[in-house]
Parts: sequence; structure tokens; C-alpha cells
Amino acid sequence: MSGENDLPICATCGMQYDAPRPDCPICEDERQYVPPSGQRWSSLGELREGPYTARVAEQGPDVIGIGTEPWFGIGQRALLVRTGSRNVLWDCVAYLDDDLVAKVNELGGISGIAISHPHYYTTMVEWSRAFDVPIYLHEKDKRWIGRPDPAVRLWSGERYSLTPELTLINLGVHFAGGTVLHWNRGDGALLSGDIVQVIPNREWVAFMYSYPNFIPERPRVVRLAAELLEPFEFETIYGAWWDAVIRSDGHEVVRRSARRYLEYALDDG
Repeated sequence: MSGENDLPICATCGMQYDAPRPDCPICEDERQYVPPSGQRWSSLGELREGPYTARVAEQGPDVIGIGTEPWFGIGQRALLVRTGSRNVLWDCVAYLDDDLVAKVNELGGISGIAISHPHYYTTMVEWSRAFDVPIYLHEKDKRWIGRPDPAVRLWSGERYSLTPELTLINLGVHFAGGTVLHWNRGDGALLSGDIVQVIPNREWVAFMYSYPNFIPERPRVVRLAAELLEPFEFETIYGAWWDAVIRSDGHEVVRRSARRYLEYALDDG
């Protein structure tokens, strides 16, 4: 563990910063929010002393969810993808302690961290140092990094291969660097964070610029995202939340959801 327990963590979004500050740029952005009660800070040390514990549970074959109970910040859960040759942590959560590190190591550890967008950067540097692994972020979201570190590897373009099976795809939804992870195994899987949002009706997905503030994504961005995903086959979609999983027909779900979105967005009647 890095031992830097006192670095500030925004209590609303979970972003850890490298020094105390009065504001959280992530929350002051129109895609997030500062609560009416004002900006509030925590730290990893405070979280460990509080009521929080790690939750580790299977979300699918060789896909292990990692989250916090009770939830902290935005409340997402990360996913440990176990490929057999290389384990990757997809997205991140703010909470981390020695017991959680031990549990992840029992599951084979991780060899890299890849994150969909800045709302889930959280304590990524703590995770990186605990496992001595790199962090893969899209260069278009560089400005949002709250704690710069040499472990951060910025990639560019539309695709980046982590392994022969795992491909990062920059869709540009939600954030310019908004990324999903495609797993080319069996019938295929898409790990989407909330770039492609799994919603209560599992027959559809959603595309939003801001979820808490209900700002829809721009039609041109959704159209391009659908085009970028078209060559990839996947039955399963793993979203950002516990059990937010579409178990079958995922590719067609994305295709028809994008088509419906564009029909509504461009309807001038």
C-alpha cells in the first residue's frame, strides 16, 4: 500500500487529488454536481476507519465485481477480468485496504488497470501502487487526472489492444475519452461502464452526456459510437453497477438502441 492515507478524496465523486484544494473540478463540471450542502472531502484513511467494507462477487464467467458497502461516491463497482493469461481491472473504486488486496491476489492479481472515464479514476494510483501495474487512460481525458503518476499510460486513437483478447475502444460518449472494453472470448463481451449504460429494461441501453443532470448525448457522438462498435461481436454487456448485465444479444441491443436514440433526437415533428 502507498500509505498516503491523508490525500483528499471528493466524497461526491470519489476522485483522489494529490494535494488539498477547495474545489473538485470533476463535480463542478456540468456532467456531475456539487451537492447543495457543499463540497465535502474524505480520505482513504478516513474511509478505512469508517463503516466501509469491500464487496467481491462474481458478475459473470471470469468476471468478478469489486465494490464498496455501503457505497461511496458515485457507487459504481469495478470488474476484475480474468483472461487466463492476464488479469485486468476494468474501472476503479475509491476504497482499498490490505484485505481487498489479498482477495484480489487470491484471484490471480492484476497486471493492468483500464478505466472508462474520469468519474471512475478515484484512487487509481493507490490501486496501481498496491499491485505495481500500469493504468491505461485515453489521452483526451488527461486534463481530468486528479493525481498524476508515472504509472499512467495515455493511449490515443480509436482502439488500443491490451492483450490479443482485450481491446479498448474510444467511443467519445459521456467524455471525449469515454472508453469501453471488448473481450474477444466465446460469444464476446462488452465492458461498458456507463459509456454505454445498461438500464433497467435490459432490452435497451442508453447514451447520456450527463446522467445525474439528464443531459442527452449529442446525436453525432452516438452515431459514431454505434459505427465504432459495429465490427465487434458481443453477447454480454457488463455495465457500471452491481448486476447491471445484459446476458444475451448485446450487439443487437446496442444497434437498435442507437437507432431509436437517433430517431427520437432528430425527430422534428
